[in-house]
Amino acid sequence: MTNRGCDAMNDHSSENPWLEQTRRHFFRGCGLGLGTMALGTLAGEGMARADAVGARSAVDPLAPRKGHFAGKAKSVIYLFMAGGPSQLEMFDYKPELQKRSGEPIPDSFIAGRRFAFMDTFAKDKPKLLGTRRKFAQHGKAGVYVSELLPEFAKVVDNVALLKTVATDVFNHAPAKLFANTGSQQFGRPSMGSWVTYGIGSESRDLPGFVVLQSGPRGPRGGAVNWGSGFLPSSYQGVPLRSAGDPILNLANPEGISRAQQKRAVEAVSALNRQRLDATGDPEIATRVAAYEMAFRMQSSAPELIDFSKESKATLDLYGIEPGKPSFASHCLLARRMVERGVRFVQLYHTEWDHHGGPGQTLNKDLDVSCRDIDRPMAALITDLKARGLLDETLVVWGGEFGRTPMGEIRENVGRNHHIDTSVMWMAGGGVKPGIVHGATDDFGFAPVEDRVHIHDIQATILHQLGLEHTKLTYRFQGRDFRLTDVDGKVISKILA
Repeated sequence: MTNRGCDAMNDHSSENPWLEQTRRHFFRGCGLGLGTMALGTLAGEGMARADAVGARSAVDPLAPRKGHFAGKAKSVIYLFMAGGPSQLEMFDYKPELQKRSGEPIPDSFIAGRRFAFMDTFAKDKPKLLGTRRKFAQHGKAGVYVSELLPEFAKVVDNVALLKTVATDVFNHAPAKLFANTGSQQFGRPSMGSWVTYGIGSESRDLPGFVVLQSGPRGPRGGAVNWGSGFLPSSYQGVPLRSAGDPILNLANPEGISRAQQKRAVEAVSALNRQRLDATGDPEIATRVAAYEMAFRMQSSAPELIDFSKESKATLDLYGIEPGKPSFASHCLLARRMVERGVRFVQLYHTEWDHHGGPGQTLNKDLDVSCRDIDRPMAALITDLKARGLLDETLVVWGGEFGRTPMGEIRENVGRNHHIDTSVMWMAGGGVKPGIVHGATDDFGFAPVEDRVHIHDIQATILHQLGLEHTKLTYRFQGRDFRLTDVDGKVISKILA
């Protein structure tokens, strides 16, 4: 520094510009400032990962981008059954389990194993539990589906059924986190966030990642299941309500016209852009995009949930009761969203935790859960296919884990949590239709053929969207993170 500079630093005049400089100002204004480097890194990753296309705002983090290769699917609808649906009552037909129901399970199956509620097994040796449900073969491939899902059975030829999905976590909240973020630890980005970070969204007027919830309560773990973690917050899931205002506080206050609102948004955006140019903080880009998106959603969101232009035949297909929020209405909303370019739609439905306690019985409450979803999810597949959307929309169904072939006696008969195997299915989006992948042993306890892990499911979903799961990374705290952590492989046998 020159002597003149030193003299200036010692001058305590209020007009001395050096006195206005703090360390934060220095780093902001420096050509290699921390904020500038952060934004540059983010932009560089975005350019390396995908090329921007379409006429979108220069600071719009959700602008559509090309993936690592051409994907078969453009969007995902993930039907998440929160609580762990029992595969043995719905999809995994086991005559031997029926035959030996009531017998103690052989020690070789459970030696050294842990279950969520060990006390119920410690009192008495766990006994095998057959199902009361009748199974029949459906479709050209003769896929077994139980009487609980008569409508789904009619569309099973469109589905790839995965019968051997395993996970690592046997309690609900961390298992949901693991299924949705690839980790049981808080703070990791959800799958929808990774997807929109990777390829953006084709919708200008709706969020790229939308969440809908139905059932008696929300999923355990709540918003962390659709959070953006350490990714910029523009990639987090946006919960949408299916009745009333789609998003709270979206409407203008009384006395504020749309023109006034537009001028306010433009003024705030201009100020934020100036700040973005000065600091390079990517969260400012998120703020700009959020204000602009909120303004556009004042028109697009009410139109989205307005079913008045849907035909009576369509409403009847889904089993929708007008004005009543439900899983059925959410399935129709999901179809309307992918029509409008939304990239990732996730429907959470509760309650699937059938231990045998009050409200958790296999012989009564499971029927209610299945009735809630059977007709709507069959309608979703039928509707997407009729509109030519199924080929480019990947529909995924599953929960956080499966259920044991042993019974759990509480007030009634139920099943414990089980991490070794569960059933999921996929349809559309480049997946082979009408197939069954994998097989379990005679009791449905463990895979004996083509085991699938949750990380494999995640890798396959990304692959169908044109994203290589090992290359979709984000550097945080000195490490390159990814959705599948250090595991996962694409399930190539189910791909068309």
